[in-house]
Amino acid sequence: MGISVQVRTFTGTVEATCVHPSIADLCRRAARQNLPMLGHVDPCDDTVFNRLQLRVLIPELRSLTNGSAVDEAEAVQEILALTAQVERKAHRYLVFNGD
Repeated sequence: MGISVQVRTFTGTVEATCVHPSIADLCRRAARQNLPMLGHVDPCDDTVFNRLQLRVLIPELRSLTNGSAVDEAEAVQEILALTAQVERKAHRYLVFNGD
């Protein structure tokens, strides 16, 4: 099983999910590039980002589209759509859910 990405409320309600198979590959590539947010996603547990942390995470995601495979670029676009949901409403979190 891989990594999924969710939008969760502060009560734990899941509002949206991305289960793209390339998410784990993106996280591994981010780790090789020493990206401070995406590069430290725990593949075995939850990694939670709040709205303020998205200011760093979103540029990291966008930077990974340069030179990425089509599948990885699709995964980035799906994750960016989730970040937009987190930014629109208070008390939402972007959660990378490791297996």
